[in-house]
Amino acid sequence: MTTPAQTESTEAKAPTSVVLTDVAAQKVKALIEQEGRDDLRLRVAVQPGGCSGLRYQLFFDERSLDGDVVTDFGGVGVVVDRMSAPYLSGATIDFADRIDAQGFTIDNPNAGNSCACGDSFN
Repeated sequence: MTTPAQTESTEAKAPTSVVLTDVAAQKVKALIEQEGRDDLRLRVAVQPGGCSGLRYQLFFDERSLDGDVVTDFGGVGVVVDRMSAPYLSGATIDFADRIDAQGFTIDNPNAGNSCACGDSFN
């Protein structure tokens, strides 16, 4: 009986895993349209590396892996693998196109420290 309760709890938390802002969702949608494919989703992962210990990876992926957490933001699918999900719970992905910042940014409340360039955290 413990296992089904844990599964239900994980499924209930899935939609709050990662938040994609409207601006970021529009940018992702435009990039996918440029690729000319409708089977791609934005995969967000955490991998070992970087100067602070962990680094983010954002890439387009058509795969569905066991345990993936999939959330839809205005027609844009965002996928987080089960190993990365705890590190990304509550994180917000945004897109900036300003003179002082350009590209996707991740505001992660789980990051204790990050490097000066913002590419890695612990």
